[in-house]
Amino acid sequence: MSDDEVTGAPLAGYRIVELGVWVAGPAGGGILADWGADVIKIEPPEGDPGRMFQAIMGGEDMPGNPPFELDNRGKRSVMLDLSTEAGRERALELIATADVFLTNIRTSALARLGLDRETLCARFPQLVYALVTGYGLKGPDADAPAYDIAAYWARSGLVSLLAPPGAPLPFQRGGMGDHTVGMAAAAMVSAALASRAKTGHGRFVATSLFRQGTYTVGFDINTSLMWGRPISLGRRETMGNPTINNYTAGDGRRFWVVGLEASRHWGPMARAVGHPEWAEPGHPYATPAGRFTNAEEVIAALDAIFATRSLAEWAEVFATEEDFFWAPVNTVDDLLADEQFHASGAIVVVPDEEGGIPMLATPVDWDGHTPIPRFRAPKLGEHTEEVLAELDQRAKAASAPQAASS
Repeated sequence: MSDDEVTGAPLAGYRIVELGVWVAGPAGGGILADWGADVIKIEPPEGDPGRMFQAIMGGEDMPGNPPFELDNRGKRSVMLDLSTEAGRERALELIATADVFLTNIRTSALARLGLDRETLCARFPQLVYALVTGYGLKGPDADAPAYDIAAYWARSGLVSLLAPPGAPLPFQRGGMGDHTVGMAAAAMVSAALASRAKTGHGRFVATSLFRQGTYTVGFDINTSLMWGRPISLGRRETMGNPTINNYTAGDGRRFWVVGLEASRHWGPMARAVGHPEWAEPGHPYATPAGRFTNAEEVIAALDAIFATRSLAEWAEVFATEEDFFWAPVNTVDDLLADEQFHASGAIVVVPDEEGGIPMLATPVDWDGHTPIPRFRAPKLGEHTEEVLAELDQRAKAASAPQAASS
């Protein structure tokens, strides 16, 4: 897809040079590419290790590399050996043409390569330098190695809040923290570019997997900070507010009732399950306090009732109550069959040599523009000659006036 075809994109005309590995940095670059930026991905001769996902997942015989495609579609890949002086010089030439340098390489490694914040910001004062770290910029572990399972999931406290004390800890799904921090990276880059438009100066901006994890469970952490006590993890069999709970229909399909306002949402629930008297004055279940006191009994009764019909049948009943809020607990297969998933714009067709590949869209819509990636994820070094030729042509054009004047 040409630049002319993406001129309606919010970041069309901006160039991002990405030095990213695995997911957290590339995810941010992938979002910016979807939004129209020209993202040039610097890769070592062995490639971004994220290219190994296909093998790690046992998909050598399957088409493509789904995780890598999601975070790297629409980019251009330039293979440079940064262990050599020539490779580093080419990288600096490339960064000189960029609006943004985005990386999730550890700061000690960046310093060894001469691509650290101090060096690049001094050399290119209009550059936005965007850094994604594991644990932040300061402290004893600021440069410690980290994946999202360590910094976002475990050390942030997030996973401990998802299991009762002593219970087995749940495993996170691949890239959960990385994709969350990727959205933060895209946001901070966009804000820094807006700032530069006002001031004419670049900015250094940073985010971390650790801080993103703590923000994800901000309800809990801020409650501990301000009140000095934790928020307890409820058990579905004894939830004090039965209108915030999950239940199982007769066909085994699970669903979540999300009636946060206990007084408002109890009446619709009582009517939906055929017991309007449960909400009438004087009934033991009529008040929030009464339901709290009798929570186990109420939930057991609801379990028995919901087991009498399929979820599709219950959906028709729920639709008759305007203030009955609920959602199905979808599996991935359920999600892919969910009409709302498709209607919401969650699928985008990414162009490739054979026409196009349906993929998950990044979760932002723009008025007047549908973010359509330019092309599939690049092959390793696919655009090296093209991009380096652009650099040489640029250098030649810059030297031409000097030659003419001399």
